[in-house]
Amino acid sequence: MIDLHCHILPGVDDGAASLQESLSMAEQAIAQGITHLLCTPHHNNGRYENNKKSIIEAVHHLQNALDERNLPLTLLEGQEVRVTGELITAIEKDHLLFTDITDTYLLLEFPTQDVPAFSESLFFELRTLGKVPVIVHPERNAMFRENPNRLIPFLEMGCLAQLTAPSIVGVFGKHIQKTAHEMVTHNLVQMVASDAHGVAKRRFYLKEAYEIIKQDWGKEKVLQMQQVARDLVNGDDVTYPSYTEVKKKKFGLF
Repeated sequence: MIDLHCHILPGVDDGAASLQESLSMAEQAIAQGITHLLCTPHHNNGRYENNKKSIIEAVHHLQNALDERNLPLTLLEGQEVRVTGELITAIEKDHLLFTDITDTYLLLEFPTQDVPAFSESLFFELRTLGKVPVIVHPERNAMFRENPNRLIPFLEMGCLAQLTAPSIVGVFGKHIQKTAHEMVTHNLVQMVASDAHGVAKRRFYLKEAYEIIKQDWGKEKVLQMQQVARDLVNGDDVTYPSYTEVKKKKFGLF
C-alpha cells in the first residue's frame, strides 16, 4: 500500500516532533499495511519552509534509521505546497518536489477557509506547463464543503484531488465525513492518503478508510484509488471514472 501524504519527517513541521516519534509512526504505517510512504512536509504556508534540498537530506537520514532497525518501509521525497502567486517561479527555480521523478504531479494545499481567486488561472498555467496539480484534502476546505461542485472546474482542466483518510472515517466530524462521502460517490476525489501527523494525533487511518470505501462503494473503487496512488509515484497517466455533479437544492448546513 502506498501513502501519498504524510508528515513523518522529524522536527520540520507540525508532524513528528522527534526521530523517536518518526520511528513510531513508521511502525504504525507498517502495521497498516503501508509499504511506500511519500514524506510531504508543509512548504511555504506562512509558518513552515521546507525546501527541496533539506527534504531530500531528511528523507535520506530517516530511511537510514529505518533500515538500521529493519523496518520495511520505503520513504519517498515530496512536499505539501501552499498555493501562492509565486508557485510558477518556485517550479522554474527547481525549489519544489513532486510526487514523481518526472516532476508531473504536485501536491497543493489551499488555505483552510478559502480558495484564492487566482487559483483557476494559476492551475491552468500549470497544466499548460505539463504539470498536474493535486488538490489535497478538499473536503476540509470551507469553500469545497459548502459546495463540492467547486472542484469541477479544476477537474475539467485535468487536475486531481486527494481525500484524507481520517475524513471519511469521521475523525474530523460528521460534516466533513458527509462531504468526503459525497466526493467519493461523485468521483470528485481520485485517491486517498493519510495526511498522518503523529502516533497519538492525526494517525494514519488509511486501512480503515479503504475498508469503509470497500464496504460502501465496492472493492473496485479501492483498486482504482490504489492504482492512482501508484500512478502518481511512477509519473504515469491517471485513468479514473468521470466525475458527476452533486445534486442539491442548497449547499451548506441548512
